Formats: sequence, structure tokens, C-alpha cells
Amino acid sequence: MFRLKSVLVGSLAASAMIAVVVGSAPASAQNKPPKRSISKVTGDVYRFQNNFRFAMFVVTNDGIVVTDPIKPDAVNWLKGELEQRFNKPVTHMIYSHTHGDHNTGGQAWGSGVTVIAHENAKKNVEAGKADTAVPTETFSDEMVFRIGGKTFELKYLGEGHSDDLIVTVVRPENVAFVVDPVAPNRLPFRNFPRTDIVGLMNQIKVIESLNFKTLVPGHSVVGTKQDATNNRIYIEKLMAEVTAGLKAGKSVDDLVKTVTMDEYKGWGAYGPFRPMNIQGMAAWLKKAGRV
Repeated sequence: MFRLKSVLVGSLAASAMIAVVVGSAPASAQNKPPKRSISKVTGDVYRFQNNFRFAMFVVTNDGIVVTDPIKPDAVNWLKGELEQRFNKPVTHMIYSHTHGDHNTGGQAWGSGVTVIAHENAKKNVEAGKADTAVPTETFSDEMVFRIGGKTFELKYLGEGHSDDLIVTVVRPENVAFVVDPVAPNRLPFRNFPRTDIVGLMNQIKVIESLNFKTLVPGHSVVGTKQDATNNRIYIEKLMAEVTAGLKAGKSVDDLVKTVTMDEYKGWGAYGPFRPMNIQGMAAWLKKAGRV
């Protein structure tokens, strides 16, 4: 059961058609401006893009709840867009976790915003592992808060990809914001950096256990809960094939050639990430003493 953290009452949900906003053509490839956009997911839930990373925000009658800041200039751009489009204050910011590619620059939202994160996230920020605003409210396993007719259910995923990763489920839209463990129709990132792979699969199982319909990821396209299952099955199949190959005496170079994972050719980043996934899986299996 989720515990009730706070209750704020509201009734009117804001609705607005959001157009994609993209920077002007760059003078050179190196000076290309970041690709930024806002798109409506469903109801009062929106997705913010900053190049290859995404965050979520929710418009309520009593203010706006934002998630990962990504970086300071991304916050400043989004701040201006929210003021222009909704004219409501940002009341809460929720960190998915404290890896710097998603949670740098939370200070840019200002001191009046309530910052919510897992208790380990606060420890990591205070230890200098993340350059962002220190969380003002933390929890250990589950947390619920309500504002403006929306309910936010926060769930800790355990250790795997970071030790402070959470999922945020928004109701009544039944939307889950999931960063890094799951990316719909896309291979896992490179060689599974900073990740305990069994822990990662366990994190995905927690995501699968939650009640939601729409999945808003930190990378890739918007999906459904089924995408979490699909990602876990991919990792399990990859682990099985790489384990069998290593036990048969094959080298990692051999496995890169033979473990083709053909059924996933249509997924994003298949070309560059498949070899790195194999290399990362082999390294983790050896380090974990599984081969």
C-alpha cells in the first residue's frame, strides 16, 4: 500500500494544444542548437524533449509538477514555455534518479519548489555525486502525494541501474514515468554502464508489477507497460546466449559476430548498441562469477 504524504485539493485540469518547438538551423554541425519540444501524452500529462533525453510534467489546477531537470539551460527553456502556455507556478519537482545526464541543474527551478526523491538520491546529491538541487522531501519505498486533482504514486525500484531510481505513476491518467531501465523498442544503452544487470532485471519486474497503462520513458518513444516486459525478455535472452557462448569457450569477438539477436533488428540503436550490449553482458557475467 502507498502511504499518503500530503493532500492538496483541486478540480480544474489545464488543457492546451502544444506545438513542437525546434531551434533554428545551425551555422555548423558543432553549433547545432538542442532539439527541444513539448508534446501532450494524455490528459494533463506532457513530455519535454531535450535532444535524446525526455522528462515529464503534469499540469494541475494548483500548479505544475515537473520531473528531471536534465540540465540548467533545459530548465530555463522549459520555464519560459510553461509560463507562456499555462501561467501556473511549478510547485514540485520529482527526480527519477541522480545520474547527471537526467538530473543536473535542478537549482534553476528556484528555491520555492518542493523537490521529491528517494532517500538515497539526497545522500548522493549531498555527497557531490550530482550537481542539482538537494531534495527537500524523501522516502524509502513508496510515497503518494496529491495536488490539484492529480495523484502521484512514487515507487523505489531497488538497486540495479543506480541505487536511487524511482518510477512516478500519475492518476487519473495512469501514466508511468520510467527513466533508463526501460526504453520502448530500443536496445539497452551501450554496454550497460554503471549497472548490475540482475538488479536491472529486478527493477523492470517492479515496473511490471505496477498498475499503469502508458509508459513515458526517459529515452525513445512513448509506450505501454508491455514494453517493460519486452525489454526484460530481451535482456534475459541476451544473457542466456552470451552465457552459453562463453561457457562454450567462445571469445567476446566471436559472440559479437554470432549473437545477432535478429528478432530485435527493428528496435532503435540495434546497429551500434547490439555489439556493445554483448560486450557489456560478457564483462558483467565474468565480473559476477557466472562464467
